[in-house]
Amino acid sequence: MEEAGEEANSDTKQLGSSSVPRWRAATPTHSDASGGSKHLRGQAEAARSAARTSRREACRVGVQWANERARGMAGGQELRHQGSWALLSATPSSLAGWRVDPLREPGLTGISCWRAISPLPQGRRVSTCLPGPAHGRVQKTLAEKALAVWQEEGTAGGRAGGPLGCSSTQELALVPGNLVSEWGGESVMPLGPHPCLYGFCQPMQPQGLQVRSIDWLRPRNNLRHHTAQIDTRRLLVRRGQAFDIRLHFLPRGYQPGVDSIYLIAETGPQPEQQSGTRAVFLLGLGQPTASGIWSAGYVANGPRSADVAVLAPARAPIGRYQLKIHVDSGYGRVASYLLGEFVLLFNAWCPEDDVYLASEPERQEYVMNEDGIIYQGNKDWILPSPWNYGQFEEDVVDICLKLLDRNLNYRRDPAKDSSLRGSAAYVSRVLSAIVNSNDDSGVLLGNWSEDYSGGVRPTAWSGSLAILRQWDRTGGQPVRYGQCWVFAAVMCTVMRGLGIPTRVVTNFNSGHDTDGNLIIDIFFDKTGQLLPRESKDSVWNFHVWNECWMARRDLPAGYGGWQVLDATPQERSNGLYCCGPAPVTAIREGDVQHRYDAPFVFSMVNADRVTWLLSGTRKEKLHLDEKSIGIHISTKRIGSQDREDITGAYKHREGSVEERRAFRKALAARAGEASGAPEAPGLETRFSTEAVGGNLASPMEGQLSLRLQLVESAEFGQDLHLRLLAQNLEVAHKEVKLSLSTQPVLHNGTPRPPFWQETHYLSLSPKEEKRISWRIAYGQYGKHLAEERQVQAIAIAEENTSWQKMLVEKTITMANPTLTLSVLAPVVVHQSFPLHVEFVNPLPQPAGGCVLVVEGSGLVKGQTLIELGSLGAQEKGGIKFQLTPYKSGPRQLHVTLTSSHFPPIKGWKQLEVAPHPGGS
Repeated sequence: MEEAGEEANSDTKQLGSSSVPRWRAATPTHSDASGGSKHLRGQAEAARSAARTSRREACRVGVQWANERARGMAGGQELRHQGSWALLSATPSSLAGWRVDPLREPGLTGISCWRAISPLPQGRRVSTCLPGPAHGRVQKTLAEKALAVWQEEGTAGGRAGGPLGCSSTQELALVPGNLVSEWGGESVMPLGPHPCLYGFCQPMQPQGLQVRSIDWLRPRNNLRHHTAQIDTRRLLVRRGQAFDIRLHFLPRGYQPGVDSIYLIAETGPQPEQQSGTRAVFLLGLGQPTASGIWSAGYVANGPRSADVAVLAPARAPIGRYQLKIHVDSGYGRVASYLLGEFVLLFNAWCPEDDVYLASEPERQEYVMNEDGIIYQGNKDWILPSPWNYGQFEEDVVDICLKLLDRNLNYRRDPAKDSSLRGSAAYVSRVLSAIVNSNDDSGVLLGNWSEDYSGGVRPTAWSGSLAILRQWDRTGGQPVRYGQCWVFAAVMCTVMRGLGIPTRVVTNFNSGHDTDGNLIIDIFFDKTGQLLPRESKDSVWNFHVWNECWMARRDLPAGYGGWQVLDATPQERSNGLYCCGPAPVTAIREGDVQHRYDAPFVFSMVNADRVTWLLSGTRKEKLHLDEKSIGIHISTKRIGSQDREDITGAYKHREGSVEERRAFRKALAARAGEASGAPEAPGLETRFSTEAVGGNLASPMEGQLSLRLQLVESAEFGQDLHLRLLAQNLEVAHKEVKLSLSTQPVLHNGTPRPPFWQETHYLSLSPKEEKRISWRIAYGQYGKHLAEERQVQAIAIAEENTSWQKMLVEKTITMANPTLTLSVLAPVVVHQSFPLHVEFVNPLPQPAGGCVLVVEGSGLVKGQTLIELGSLGAQEKGGIKFQLTPYKSGPRQLHVTLTSSHFPPIKGWKQLEVAPHPGGS
């Protein structure tokens, strides 16, 4: 939109930079038959040309001319006049009982013109124009304004009174909703008594409207849009919900119908209307209601200001926007201004938004909650681990938007990528790729090698803020290091920060199917050792991903709701390390043909597991397990610190007809995809019904029972005490060889060499049960244990006559001690409170380099580090220090004890920070 006249050289102007027209004494363009009138008119012309002539003098001359001109005309004759402010010919007594008729006047668009017809003699009339459908405002406006003018003039009965200073009349003409204003063409008006109303005191041109300044009304808007916790110093709003701005003008107020105002919203490096990254929309009346387009309406007017409501459509691209304004005051008076910037986010409160959640408790949990719990451990020992998401810290939203601008799609085609950011499915998929750093300069570098030199151990992180800020501070260098729960936690922060409802989900015994046949192959040797390299498949003791809530307009009906996203780099999808969004509903029903990455997600929760025994080059199938993959799928329960089991959302009851039907459907879909490929060697074997549907139960089941047990709780730093129960279930005597093995294993299923192995020979009488116990000292296992403190115990039984074999296994997570946190005073925002932390060295040996790391959104800005030095063997200690919270409400405090000698030891406490008594 280009500017006209003297301002056409600039696309945007500083607020208030336009020039103001000067007032002058002006005479209407009439043909005059009276010599006296010509003489007085000449005086008026002279007065106009003299800069020192006052407006009052100009009006006095005009009054004399107008009164003489009126006496020379017949009653009821009409006078042609062009360009006046307002024309009246009614007395105060004539205002009651008027009939209001609509008029059509040339040159006027977007407003309604009305004429009130008086029953008085000579048919005198008053006209007005009001924006839009005026309805009952017309008569009130006519009456009030006419009375005001006539009372100020001091006239009666339609006769002209003494001369009037023009300033008050001008001010009256500038009030929004006044009488006739800036007629676009020549109009026939009734004779009136006062020259100021005929244009003697009009400006040389109607005043051009200027925008002096803008008030973003940030505190009010951000509170309504649920972003006040982020910042109140800038505007952060959600799409599909109106926000207000207040525009201040010069040298007058906004006049609807006279001034045409357009707003322009732009995002991205190349804003275009056809791509949805640029919108131009006219300022209308009242609250905007259009749901599918940008719209705005003025909702309140001051003498020189207007409150405007702006509504972004519920599917507008999210991101950082520039807001511009284009003002057209008529007569070539056009100006444009850059008002400033605002940030637009997804809106879970808007029913038209794809991320809409109907439940307020769900919105509070999955969008607003800055803390959470991530579940780790194993299927038999589920460990809650607190996490600080901190999505409402003031710099996080900027980092989230910067992440979007670093994705590969944006680098290839910035305009297209920006236009696609209205889709929650697109944004979430892009983020699942950029949170890891495998394909680009993403946030986190994954590391499962146990060598964490040059970075931070994944187990040491307790929050997303330190990770995101480090990535931002270093110019986008990947942060070292992350594993699945860290990727998922950072993903949750970014998604909630942009407004997409998101939760963190843990799947125990999570399958990683690399060949796509929905079978997880696991190999052991005859000593009971889990072999690392025989299969690319694996079973993770636990794996953590995200679910985000959204409509899926790209899929058939019924696949909206929770979608799986996995930022952990496991397999490529369309050439990138990303996963999802995959509908949870599709996973449950086996509809893996729907995008994205549903087959891979299905295998994580519902693949079948086949156990193999490897002896030299010979492979022997020991067992097919249809129920062990995808157990206790867990997330934090809404509004509490408890665990919610959501396994039923991912699959039907294990072993049920519905569950097996879904498995066969998914398997058939995968086989169909593979058969359509140009080359699919071994397809028959990979997808054979014999391999997946045959009876592969152990031949010794029903003959022998084996059970592995912990004799006592497995505590890190203490002895590991295990027991095997072996029972002969038959009436025949049995001789059994037992191969026992204990080895470390990473949480992703990668085994390490055994640190303990033994062989036992049992002679079992009919129905006899025997027990074998063994104890492994910390000195024997400690140096082999990985960060996750996971141990795999395996027992293989072989009957010495039939050579039939049976395998049993148990995953053990060594418990870590926890820190004890004690709050010693009430917790009030902006007031210091004392905190006491108790800790212990869990090792039977000294540990040096001990540091306490304190963090928590709203409690600690960044991280506080407290150096403790060295701790003696199993030494206990404590420390007291002060914290000053800067946000009120529920807050989660995290304290971590780190040392190079033992895995991080954590403690946390839920706090309720009271508001300051003064209300700050």
